[in-house]
Amino acid sequence: MAPIRPQPVAHLELHTADGAGARAFYSELLGWRSQRIEAAERSYLALDLGEGPSGGIVECGTGRALWIPYVSVPEVNPVTERAEELGASVLLGPREGPAGWRSVVRAPDGGEIAFWQPKSAVSLEELYAEPSAKR
Repeated sequence: MAPIRPQPVAHLELHTADGAGARAFYSELLGWRSQRIEAAERSYLALDLGEGPSGGIVECGTGRALWIPYVSVPEVNPVTERAEELGASVLLGPREGPAGWRSVVRAPDGGEIAFWQPKSAVSLEELYAEPSAKR
């Protein structure tokens, strides 16, 4: 088997039961700006983390807040299958969204990680940029 190139983290996503509290905390502490995105009858809070990966906050019924890294991969399906072969549990099978495909797995150690395959060369930062910033 050929050596595997390191795959970059493209996005960090916080899953929390208190989206407003998390937004206020990270904004005040780190200067992370947020923008509410409405798409497909759902709402998402995109975060500007500065240089590096993009970010976001998902408000959900989780009992404990959790940061999930999204790793950019060439193809979501084979990476998800390989993770399962290596002992991971698939929490969210590969599925298509407006900007690409994603999946989420729980590694044998309990850590959760997501895989991201964009539909085009457009980055998540460009996708969520304000219209005036897309020139």
